[in-house]
Amino acid sequence: MAVDFNFKEKYQFNDLVDIVRILREPGGCPWDMEQTHQSIRENFLEETYEVIEAIDTNNKELMQEELGDVLLQVLMHADMARTDGWFTIDEVANDICQKLIIRHPHVFGDISVSSTGEVLKNWDDIKRQTKKQKSQSEAMAAIPATYPALMKAQKVQEKAKKAGFDWDNADGAFLKISEETAELKEALAKGEQSAVQDELGDLLFSVVNVARFCGCEAETSLDMATKKFMERFTITEALAKEKGITAVNSGIYVAKIEERSAAMEGGLEEGDVIIAINNAPTLTTAQMQEQMNKKCSKMMNRMLKYLIGVFHLCFQRFRRVQKL
Repeated sequence: MAVDFNFKEKYQFNDLVDIVRILREPGGCPWDMEQTHQSIRENFLEETYEVIEAIDTNNKELMQEELGDVLLQVLMHADMARTDGWFTIDEVANDICQKLIIRHPHVFGDISVSSTGEVLKNWDDIKRQTKKQKSQSEAMAAIPATYPALMKAQKVQEKAKKAGFDWDNADGAFLKISEETAELKEALAKGEQSAVQDELGDLLFSVVNVARFCGCEAETSLDMATKKFMERFTITEALAKEKGITAVNSGIYVAKIEERSAAMEGGLEEGDVIIAINNAPTLTTAQMQEQMNKKCSKMMNRMLKYLIGVFHLCFQRFRRVQKL
C-alpha cells in the first residue's frame, strides 16, 4: 500500500527530510529501516569522494547530484539520531548556525579585521576557547584519527607551527628529507624491516613539511601525481602494445625525433628503444638523464681543459713578447 505523500513538481529541503523519515518508519523501506550509523559509514565516505571528483573535474551537473547524495547521508544519520532520542536535524542546523555566528565576530559582532589571516587567527582562537583547549597539544589531539595519513600529518604540523615549533624556512625541511633518506637507506642495508617502516614514515612526514612550506596540500599533491602517473601509464601501455614491446620497463621508446636534433645526428630513429648509453644500462628516463649529465660533464671538462690550455699558451706567448 502506497504511503500518503504529497507529490510535487519541485521539492525542497523539508520534503527531503520527510522522505527520509517515511523511508525509515514502519511500513517504509526494509533496507532503510535496517541501516545504522556504522552500516552506512562507508557510504558517507564514498559519496564525499564523489563530490570531490565532481569538483576536480568541474562537472557542475555531477556536483549537484553528488551533493544531494551527501545531503541524504546527513539526513539518514540525523533521522537515526532522532529515533534514538539523541538529536534532530533542526538541532544540527542550530548548532552550525551558532558556530558560524560565534566564529565570525567581524560579521555578526563589532570586531574589525583587515585580512583573511586575521579571520583565520580569530577562528582558531575562538575554536580553542569554545572547545576549552588550553594548548596546541590538546588541539593536536583533537584532530580526527580517521583523517588520511598525509592530511593528518599536515594538520599536526600546522598545530606545532602555532606553538612555535617550526623551521624558519623551507631549507630546514629540505635538509630533513636528506637526513631521513640517508637513515632509510641505512635501515634497508641492514635489512631491519621495522626500522625501514619507521624511517619511511619519518621521510614521508618530512616531505609533508616541505609541502606545507610550499603552500601545498600534501594529500592533493600526491593525488595529482597519482593521476598523472595513471594517465602516462595508460599511454605507455597502449604504445607498448601497439609496438609489440613486451616489457614496459625494457628501455626508453623513441616516439619522435626532432629535425636536425642531436638525436637525429646521432642516428636515432622513431621506433628505436634505448637500452644503454656508453654501455651503461639505460632503462628509465632517470638513468638516461644521469648518463646525459655525465656526458655533458665530460664535455665541459674537456672544454675547460682546452680553454685553460689556450690561456696558458697565450700567456706564454705574451711573456715571450715582453722578453723581446
